[in-house]
Order: sequence, then structure tokens, then C-alpha cells
Amino acid sequence: MANRVTLQVEGMDCPSCTSKIEGAVCALPGVENVKLNYTRQRLDLDLDEGATSAAALMKVVEKLGYKVSERGARQPGPDLFWWQSAKGRLVIVAGALLALAAILSLTIPATAFYVFSAAALLALFPLARKAWGGVVSGQPFSIETLVTIAVIGAIVIDQAAEAAVVVFLFLIGEMLEMLAAAKARRSVQALGDLVPKTAFLVTRGGTREVAASDLAVDDLIEIRPGGRIPADGIIASGETSVDESSVTGESIPRRKLCGDNVYAGSINADGLIRVKVSKTSENNMIARILHMVEEAEASKAPTARFIDRFSRYYTPGVIVVATLIAFAPPVLFGADLMLWVYKGLAILLIGCPCALVLSTPAAITSGISSGARQGLLVKGGAVLEAVGRVGRIAFDKTGTLTEGTPKITDIAAFTGKEDELLALAAAVEAGSSHPLAVAIVDEAERRGLEIAEAAGSEALRGRGVKALVAGREVIIASPRYAARITEFPDAMGKKVQALEEEGKTVAMVVAGGKLAGLIALRDELRVDAKEALKTLSGMGVSSIMLTGDNARTGAALAGQLGIEVKAELLPGDKLKAIEELKQSGNVAMVGDGINDAPALARADIGIAMGGGTDVALETADAALLHERVGDVPALLSLSRATMANIHQNITIALGLKAVFLITTLFGVTTLWMAILADTGATVLVTINALRLLRYRFTL
Repeated sequence: MANRVTLQVEGMDCPSCTSKIEGAVCALPGVENVKLNYTRQRLDLDLDEGATSAAALMKVVEKLGYKVSERGARQPGPDLFWWQSAKGRLVIVAGALLALAAILSLTIPATAFYVFSAAALLALFPLARKAWGGVVSGQPFSIETLVTIAVIGAIVIDQAAEAAVVVFLFLIGEMLEMLAAAKARRSVQALGDLVPKTAFLVTRGGTREVAASDLAVDDLIEIRPGGRIPADGIIASGETSVDESSVTGESIPRRKLCGDNVYAGSINADGLIRVKVSKTSENNMIARILHMVEEAEASKAPTARFIDRFSRYYTPGVIVVATLIAFAPPVLFGADLMLWVYKGLAILLIGCPCALVLSTPAAITSGISSGARQGLLVKGGAVLEAVGRVGRIAFDKTGTLTEGTPKITDIAAFTGKEDELLALAAAVEAGSSHPLAVAIVDEAERRGLEIAEAAGSEALRGRGVKALVAGREVIIASPRYAARITEFPDAMGKKVQALEEEGKTVAMVVAGGKLAGLIALRDELRVDAKEALKTLSGMGVSSIMLTGDNARTGAALAGQLGIEVKAELLPGDKLKAIEELKQSGNVAMVGDGINDAPALARADIGIAMGGGTDVALETADAALLHERVGDVPALLSLSRATMANIHQNITIALGLKAVFLITTLFGVTTLWMAILADTGATVLVTINALRLLRYRFTL
């Protein structure tokens, strides 16, 4: 029976490493579902130890030149300076040997060939060992193989000095790749450091400091002003402003009251609060973001998969072409053998596929990491690549385009003042959990009104509610029911109709048998909804609202946004609507990730609004932690920027190779220039990809 095995692989700093390891490991019996993440230096697979033991598996990877340990068996040490790493020390040794050889060649010219050869071979030894490990493991066509052949060939044709320079430049390129991978790794792993290591646990005897990792669900913890919140939870007492920028990227602190959710890693700005823990340390928001990013980076984008397949044939092809260039002209036309062998060796170095293989995953990793830092969670390179190709986006209404909770928009008092009417209505609705009742009470409290105590409260079966307030019967009713129980002038009917055509729900207040006034409520659009949809339109993406609400409300809100609408849809109707939209191109669905889960799954890309919910993170392809409509165009923009970066990287990698291929055939390029071209392309591709870590989008 297969068990899931997770290994830490040190030294896996570039995508070509993953190809070698993947090929060698997949060839072993009993190994399935291999997933590698070069940024995290992590290898996951299903292993049947009856066919291949874990020790044998680790030995195969170690033969390729990597250090392997079980995940968690060895704790990662502190970040090292480049000169403290194994690759850094190798660069220093190779540089010292090269310098020594240069000095000896000047002082004792007769020994130049030998000292440069010795310097080249000593520096080449770790690379040659990796190349041989690849041959033994069935992965002979590696970058190390190309460099080893080229260096030994250069020594054979009496170009030992260039051979030593080639090794030195190649090692510098590898070290730069390692440093770039480490930077990308730190950019997201820094999130984990945001969660404090300790927490103040509230007990019967007071508070005591405990390890944050020891907190359990339902524990009560105290967070003081200025302190970081150590666990996901719900505020049990107190109120404060919380800076969630480290978690969601939202720069403005949010006011939090009793019952509101807070996330580990965010900062309690100004109030003393007590929080009931809702998630353990392994499952808090930061941990889930890190897990999602790890999974996403290990998931290859279609472009990356294509380049992987291409490189399997590309590298052997380079060897064949280099061999033909080296020997065909001398054999067929009697050309100078040493000259053409030299050119063939240069082609080997120019053909190193490192920059090409790195072009896509480096950009994808940076794009995913950049998105995670801004609260845009993407499940894999395939999703990040596909988002930018979406031509139409379907939005749910409630909780997506709107705030999700109704608010009072209009108050009209026919007798007395607005505040008196609102206080009267709030007295009747106090204690009710109905969203409209809550909105009325909240508004009264916000205005600081005194709410009288009502007696004999009674629901009227969907028509309203009534109660006695100060001895007077007060009814909060629908306009239709109010027209049946009291005088209802035509002018009043027209006013109600106008409000309802604006998508508002109207509650009539009847006091002592007479109309006292009306209160209109509506689930209002999010503040950034209009600007976000306008931006999408400017990006060439059309939008449509899919809602189960009545047609009048849907049309009113869609009119404000300037988009199409399909209203009064049941969940099954939304699925049909998505299917129809998909016939004309790629479609994304944006919803709350819970009741919209079927539609999110059916769309080409499902985007969950308010990704803090478990269901949103599990069902959608992407999640927006900010709960902002503006993050939808931000996600599309990030996708397009990432794809543009990939195209730039591929152009850099192939363009430089094409230029140096031509100059080599004309005899202009030397061996050290050839390896510098490959190293330079790798460095340029890496630097270009890292630019995405600073990518920001604003409406």
C-alpha cells in the first residue's frame, strides 16, 4: 500500500533540477503522483515501500548530487551569506584556482596548460559527479553533462585556460540561481514569521503566557494594544482597529467588534480584546496561505509543461547538432578539425537550456508569491495563466457586488421627525435576527437614539411584525399589507413604486392605525464595484450579474453598474447560465464560495470573494481575501503581467542563443563567451521574473 512521503531536497534551486529528480524518481517501481517544488526544495510522492524503500529512494536522489532528508527531520537553519553556502564556497575555490593558474602561467609559462587544466578539472569535479549520477539514474542529458563534455573537450583541444573560465562562470550562474530562489522563498515564508510565537491564555486565575502552537480551538486569549494576534478567532470581548495588511494586503485598519473574525499575524491597533480561538496553528489563515502557495508553485502551468516536454528533446538535439558541427565539416570538406571541434563545444555551451527551462516557473512563482502578499490567492500556475485569457466574468450579487447586508437608504416621516420614526421602528424590531430588522436597529444605535422597550411582539406571517410601544400598537408592514389595514393615498403608492424600482425594500410604519412613515432599505453596492467593472471593461472583459434576487432589484443595481443581468435564478439556473456563457469563450465566476460553489466549479475559473472561508479556499480556483470587487481586475492584471513576463523571458533565452549561435558559426564566439551567454541569459531571466514580486495594481 502506498503512503504519502514528503522529503526536503537541499540544492534544488532551478527547474532543471526538478526535471532530473522527477525523471529518476518516476523510474522507480512503486512511485506515483510525484510533485516537486524547487522554490520550497520539497518533494512529495506516493511510495509503495514493498516495491522501493524510502532509503533507496533517498539514495537515488543523493546520487544526483542533492542532500535529502525527511520533512521535519532537520529544521532549516538561519539564512546564510552567499559565501557560507556550498555553492558559494565552490565559486570561491574555483575563482582561487583560476587566479592561481593565471599567476603560474605568467611566472612559469611552460606550466600554463597544466595549471589551467588542473584548475578546470578540480572545479569541474562536483559538476561531473552530478552528471555521472544523472547518467546512472537514467537522466544523461543534463546541463552538467553539457558543461562536462565541453570542458573536457576544451582541454583535449589545448584550450585549458578557456575551460577553467567556463567552469568558473557556470558556477557563478548556479550560485546566482540559488540566491534568486532563496529570495523568492523568503518573500512568502516571511508570512510565517508574522505569527507571534507566544500568546496570553486567559484562565480562571488570570492570564499566562503559552506557546502559540499549543493553543486549542475555543481557548480564550488576550491581545493587548500593539500586539500581533497569535491565532485565528472571534472577538469575545472588546473592540479595536485591526491592521490586516500583513495577511490580506489591505492597508487601512478595519474596525472590529464583538463577534467579528480576526486573523493570526494581524496587528491589534488600539484596544484590549479577548479572542476565542477558532483555528489551530496548523490551520490558521497564514498557514493556509503558505500551504496554498506551496501547492500552487508545485502545480505547473501549461507553458511550463510544454517547455519541460520541449527540453527533453532539446538537450539531446543540442548534443547531436554540436557533434555534427564539430565533425561534419572536417570529414566532408576537409576543414580544420580543431577549429570546428572548438565551435561544436561552443554550441554545447550556448545550447544549455537552463534559462529557457527557468523562464516560465520563475515568473509563475514570483506571480503567485506577489499575489499572495496582496490577498490574491491562486491555486497553481495553470490558473494564473488562464485567468488572463478570460473574456467574460459572471458576478453573484449578494455579498459579491454588494456588501451582503441591507442598509437604510431612505426615511420618510409623515408625522413627526425622522429620528422619532426610526426609534419607533427600532423598538418593534429589537431582538429580531431578520436582516432588515437588524439594519433598522443598527441605524438607530448608530444615531444614538433611545430605543423604547416594546411589549407583545408578534410576527405577522411574512407580512410584517407588530408590538406595543408606550401603549400604542405599532406595525412594521409591507406596502401591500399596509394598504389593507390603513388609508394608503395614491401619492404614497407612487412613492413606494419609485423606491421599489430602484431595487429597494420598503417597510411601512403604521402607528395607532395611521401611516407614520416609511423606511427603505437596500443591500448597497460595494464602494469599488462601479470602478472595478469599468476597469474590467477597459481591459476588454465584459461582465454580467447572476442573481437569485427579483428582477426589479437586479435590474436597478445592474443599471448602476452598466452591465447585463439575469435575475430570479435558482442554483441550477446559474449553472445553465454559466454553460451558455462558456459557449462564447472562457468564463470566470465570482461568488462567495459557499452557495455559489456549483457555479464556481462549472466556470473555467472560479473566484471566491472573501477567501477567509474554508469552502472558498477549497472549491474555488482563486480567492480574494480583501472582499473587494477591485481585486478581480487586479487578479487579471497580475495574470497578464505574469504571462508578459514569461514571453519576455522566453524571448531573452532564445534570442541570446540565436545571436551567439550565429556568431559561433562565424568564429566570433569563444568558449567563455558562450557560457557567459547562457549564464547571462539565466541571470536576466531570473531578475526579470523577480520584478513581479514588486508588482502592484491600483484602480
